[in-house]
Amino acid sequence: MKRKSSKKGKNSKVSENQSTSDLDSLEKSTKKYTSSENTGIHLWNAPDVVAYVEEKLEIKLDDWQKEYIAHEGNTVVRAGRQSGKSFAESLRVALFALLNPKTTTLIIASVDRQSIELLEKVKAQIMGLAKRQIKGRPTFHKITLENGSKILAEPAGTTGYGLRGFTVDKLVADEAHYISDAVFVAVRPMLATTGGTLDLLSTPRGNEGFFYDCFQSGEFHHIHIKSEDCPRISDEFLDQERKRMTKLEFCQEYEAEFLDSLQQFFTKELIDSCILPPKPEVYSFLSGPHSGGRTYLGVDFGGYGGDQNAFVTVENIGALTTVKSFETTERVKAWETVNRILALNRIHNYKKIGVDDGGLGTPILDYLLTHNSLRRKTVGLNNATRSVNMDGGTKRLLKEDMYGNLKIMMEQGLIKFKNEEELIRSLISIQFEVEKDTKRVKIFGKYSHITEGLIRAAWLVKSKGLNIRAFC
Repeated sequence: MKRKSSKKGKNSKVSENQSTSDLDSLEKSTKKYTSSENTGIHLWNAPDVVAYVEEKLEIKLDDWQKEYIAHEGNTVVRAGRQSGKSFAESLRVALFALLNPKTTTLIIASVDRQSIELLEKVKAQIMGLAKRQIKGRPTFHKITLENGSKILAEPAGTTGYGLRGFTVDKLVADEAHYISDAVFVAVRPMLATTGGTLDLLSTPRGNEGFFYDCFQSGEFHHIHIKSEDCPRISDEFLDQERKRMTKLEFCQEYEAEFLDSLQQFFTKELIDSCILPPKPEVYSFLSGPHSGGRTYLGVDFGGYGGDQNAFVTVENIGALTTVKSFETTERVKAWETVNRILALNRIHNYKKIGVDDGGLGTPILDYLLTHNSLRRKTVGLNNATRSVNMDGGTKRLLKEDMYGNLKIMMEQGLIKFKNEEELIRSLISIQFEVEKDTKRVKIFGKYSHITEGLIRAAWLVKSKGLNIRAFC
């Protein structure tokens, strides 16, 4: 990686045919580096920075990661899941800040937590490469270096309004295809006076939007990496995923292909139409524990392996339902999830609680039904085929039914919610595919957990006038 010159020029334009030029230049040097105490070689005088980094951190980078880290201009990366794009980006950002004094790098993502996670990875890279360069104590949103460089992390929001005013030398958009196009309209001018560069990384979502457009543009260096090209992902795992997913879903998630056959279930226009105006009296009304209506809780269980559990509380007054609150947990035990449901019920005194009773949810539902305060209000709403109550009554209930109900409520203006970034991202991520042969609809989403909780809560609202036992 070259050091940035003191004079900042225009962004370089690189075609996809030149994708190996940076890698070729890296391979010219095969020198192995030892500790600086023995050789006097360090990050700032190493003739081959990437080779030095591999030796220093005791890692072996993939060829595409070396290419990406070495490239200096605007770059757009579409990568299959778990292929190492965040690791490569964190190292790229760390090296840029360390080697180019008095520069500012801004990391954005659709939600705050995601930008913070990438910043934490950047901090870990700097700690491994040049720990003493960190000045003061880093925060969740800022790292300052002794050379005057800064690395910032901020949520993009839905419009990018909160990002206006920044001037940066490098702008990084993590999971860029999940960031609204309006955000890029707001943030691109921040690179104008510095000649700064833009890094876009994402797993694709359909075949439209700013991220997709950049892959058609000669202004960006293009990198496309499939999960099967990652040596850390086994063929056995990918075979299991192929069996679990539809062909198109696998093609998008693990082969990082832009597909027009996968469509967004909730359009941005529909989502925007359901957002409440930012009036203090409206938000204070929603924040209170009891506002006079009937409350319902929708729960989606993610398990202990890292997927999120989601708890979504809605309140119904007359024809209008509002999302009162939502929260997520991850890597928690089943009894902790039960205790959280009990605590929420004490706060909101739910009319009904709808839980995902598939997989891990089955024993949790059984346990919930043993509590006197919950047994007559808890309903199992399986994501796949049925609804079930404490008496074991069943009736076929498809996932598409619950999603369709929520969409109808949104279209008819019967449900509203605050402009919460994680909720918006979850709704935007939901896609659907219609299988050609069977005409079966498959609904899925990368950040679906909050929406999965919401569809259950909304279904309970739909069922409020029915006898739940008869309905199930």
